[in-house]
Amino acid sequence: MSRPPARTAVRTLARVMMRLLTRTTVSGLDRLPAGGPLLLVFNHLGHFDSVLIIAKLPYNLDCIALSDLFDVPVTGPMLRLYGAIPVHRDVFDRTVIEQALNVLNEKGFLILAPEARQSVTGALEQARGGAAYLALKANVPILPIALTGTENVNVYGLWKRLRRPVLTLTVGEAFHLPDLPLTGAQRKQSLAQASLMIMTRIAALLPPKYRGVYADAV
Repeated sequence: MSRPPARTAVRTLARVMMRLLTRTTVSGLDRLPAGGPLLLVFNHLGHFDSVLIIAKLPYNLDCIALSDLFDVPVTGPMLRLYGAIPVHRDVFDRTVIEQALNVLNEKGFLILAPEARQSVTGALEQARGGAAYLALKANVPILPIALTGTENVNVYGLWKRLRRPVLTLTVGEAFHLPDLPLTGAQRKQSLAQASLMIMTRIAALLPPKYRGVYADAV
């Protein structure tokens, strides 16, 4: 799978932005698997979530991003140049699924937000089945990542006052989902069970106020 030639430049720009414009603490880098395939999942708080992950992790990441983000100033052009895979919320797109599976089947690194949108509450919302489906279909390990401080109101608000927002990125332990059926009558139950496992791993890395609907699952 070919990657856009501008990807390296975008990764460099992301690193410079995060270093100069934020105060970011990263923990758990010692838990990073040495190679792929790997599905990386994170809680989605704001426009700069993917940019932060791309900047701070050593992988050549492919990412799935909600199509609405491509219209956002700064992050939109960065995602386009980076070659992010756009997806429309609540729309089943076989092409997106195929692209994502291609990345994983080629032992690549793919990031996406299981919630499939930025949280409107600032805490975890109910996950969609996309991340669970890809992990089960490709039979790949999952790496949970927890972010704090990346809410748009926090990042943009502090930048307007010429202050740097305090962000955190926490890497959890990679894990495999159990072998669950993806066909027949059990498909829906499998995706719900797998999604709960994924979100529980993310929630466990977050402070309580960020755990949202998964607070009781930790």
